[in-house]
Amino acid sequence: MFGADGWEDGPDGGRRRARGESVTVTTARSWWRRGDNGRAEAQAAKDAAAQAFYELDTAQRELEIAIETISAVDSTPEARRALEGFRALGEKIDRVSAAYITTVDAHDLDRDGLEHGEASRARGELTRAKDELVNTRTELERFQAGLAPLLGKAETQLARLAPARERAKQSLLAASQALDTVRAAGLKADDLAARLAALGPELTKLNEGASKHGVQDTVRRADEMRRTADAVRAEAERLPHQAEEIDKRLVSLRTRVQALGTRAEGVAPVLSELRRRFSAACWQDLQAVPDQAAQAVRQAEDALAEARKARAEQRWADATARLATVRALMDDVDGAVAAAGDRLRRLNEVSKDPKGEVERTRFAIRDAQRLAMQGRSTPEPRHARPLDDAVARLDRALAGLQGRHPDYWAFLTETAAVRETANRVVANIREDRAAGR
Repeated sequence: MFGADGWEDGPDGGRRRARGESVTVTTARSWWRRGDNGRAEAQAAKDAAAQAFYELDTAQRELEIAIETISAVDSTPEARRALEGFRALGEKIDRVSAAYITTVDAHDLDRDGLEHGEASRARGELTRAKDELVNTRTELERFQAGLAPLLGKAETQLARLAPARERAKQSLLAASQALDTVRAAGLKADDLAARLAALGPELTKLNEGASKHGVQDTVRRADEMRRTADAVRAEAERLPHQAEEIDKRLVSLRTRVQALGTRAEGVAPVLSELRRRFSAACWQDLQAVPDQAAQAVRQAEDALAEARKARAEQRWADATARLATVRALMDDVDGAVAAAGDRLRRLNEVSKDPKGEVERTRFAIRDAQRLAMQGRSTPEPRHARPLDDAVARLDRALAGLQGRHPDYWAFLTETAAVRETANRVVANIREDRAAGR
């Protein structure tokens, strides 16, 4: 029998629905499940879009770091194009992200009574937003892959930054310590201290870093500071030795000036003997030597006094310059005094026996003639001609010694010139044979 609720008891103790009864309850439950599935699918689409949004945002941040690295180091047209491309890509990311946020805000998936159609629309729009986000991230990754060469070069330069700064600061510290050591030894080194102090503004810029001044400028600044500081340190370390060397040179040059002063006084007797024994042509060019030597000695003594004063005041460059002046003056005096004594010696020798000078010159000519004839029946005219002229010149020079007051100095000058001609011919022959001519 069917009860009032439309169900009857079955023979097995169960209950069954009467024939023809509506299945409203079952159908209502099926609709509810389809609505619940639509909400779940829309929520899944929302979660996938959120994940795509997060991944795009993360990729964009990584790309920003890469672009900042390149921009800090590279200012080439290629780097500028990369920056422009990043800006255009950033605008697209902003549009896609804004569309995604708008889509999310347009659909409240947690609202009670969400209809199946509305859930389906939400799922479709969120899926499209997710696809746009994914496609944009793929485009971003391709763009970033194309930046690899620029980024690698930029990272290489950035890797130089920290070591360059550290080396510069270590060099500054070493220079400062070297100056302290020098000052403790009683040396002022004011010029070195001034050069080191001039690096102060550069150190400030170095500490401000690459973010303000750029990597390339910062590395360049660090390298220049290091070189300057190293130079200051080296000069400071060398300063005690320089002072010691200047002191030694002061003593040595003082002794030399005194000795050359004494030697210069001996030029007058030499000239006197030259005048007495030889013709004027043999000594006229030496007439001014005593006065010139005496004047040079006085100038050297003055320069030496200035060098001592500069040393006392620790003006090292001035002291060195004055000592160089003293040395140059002494070389001049030494040469002039030696020339007078050498002139008298050579004139004495040739006046006693001119044959020695003649034989020495003839030997040079014959040696050149033998070389010119070596392997030949006749010499090259360009070699033979100057040698023939040399023989004639020697004969004329020897003939010039006849008379009461021969010009021995002209004779010595001419024989020296003849020997030089012979030596020049020898050198030319050897060059020709070396070249296969």
